[in-house]
Amino acid sequence: MSRGARAYHNGMAAEDIAARAYEARGGQVLARRWKVAEGEIDLIVALDGMTVFAEVKARKTLESAMQAISPHQQARLLACAAQYLAGADGPDSDCRFDLVAIDRNGRIKILENVLMG
Repeated sequence: MSRGARAYHNGMAAEDIAARAYEARGGQVLARRWKVAEGEIDLIVALDGMTVFAEVKARKTLESAMQAISPHQQARLLACAAQYLAGADGPDSDCRFDLVAIDRNGRIKILENVLMG
């Protein structure tokens, strides 16, 4: 398997772990890998009356995963979220931005309400 294919499959597995963690908290996954011209949001979740935009990072350690988001990625996430909210039906909902860190052993840490940037 090529390095790119391995990274893709690792990313999908990490997103599965993250989605299950949100569902265990009572969340409903609204979208995975939601794409617009500005980029992509890994997970969009309805949880506790708000919309959660989650960036999932899988790395060797939780610490390295928590540090793996660049300022460019942060700006992209904010732009994508604005587009998602502009197209959402119904009243505006509260939202937050989470960073989901996953290590190579499948351990997870969700950093809630981390407005990056």
